Amino acid sequence: MKKFGLIGFPLSHSFSKKYYDAKIAREQLAGVGYELYPISSIEAFPRLLRDEPMLMGINVTIPYKIAVMDYVDRLSAEAEAIAAVNCIRIERPEEGMPLLTGYNTDVYGFMESLKPLLQPGHDRALVLGNGGAAKAVVYALAQLGISYSIVSRSPLPGQYTYAQLDAAVLADHPLIINTTPLGTYPATGNYPDIPYACLGPGHLLYDLIYNPAETEFLKRGRAQGAATKNGLEMLERQAERNWDIWNMT
Repeated sequence: MKKFGLIGFPLSHSFSKKYYDAKIAREQLAGVGYELYPISSIEAFPRLLRDEPMLMGINVTIPYKIAVMDYVDRLSAEAEAIAAVNCIRIERPEEGMPLLTGYNTDVYGFMESLKPLLQPGHDRALVLGNGGAAKAVVYALAQLGISYSIVSRSPLPGQYTYAQLDAAVLADHPLIINTTPLGTYPATGNYPDIPYACLGPGHLLYDLIYNPAETEFLKRGRAQGAATKNGLEMLERQAERNWDIWNMT
């Protein structure tokens, strides 16, 4: 059986497992399976590759998106620029070691889900958070020709703090993207501390969170007339891109 799977730790709840199991069943794909591999140390990854000779593709989630880069043979352009990998294609020649190529499909998923929503004037963005997810988002924004500013809790050169956000800043940034985990289930009452009263119909709020479907961030934006989007389609498009990468000939 050809196998694909997910590495990370822990893996108690997996969007990927549910998505690919449903895809395999819906498309009646025989001889294909998707498994969870909760490895407690990235050093266990080479053994997993040896123990699973039919493993042809891997998703990577926290805490290994950076550490796994030491175990791949080459990187796609976006994975190299972002310095994070969430998808690995495994090619297994008849002789020799497997060839591993690392990708970052967060970029593709975000771009493809955002593009249909963009209106004239959505050319300046505030990116809330400066972690790994933010790196994929700002790479995608650069590809789309959208200028951006980072908002973080600590003052850093060239970035805003939340305390610096006011009506003028929000008016100058009609696109606002939440890359922080604030508002994720079960802590659904949390939200980024921005001046929501300064939002209006010209704003587009995008939240990478998909559970709940409408975070407090999106709910407060919608109440001010802003357009909103959660992260579910980003995940779905990312998942399909992973599948294409694993199965390309």
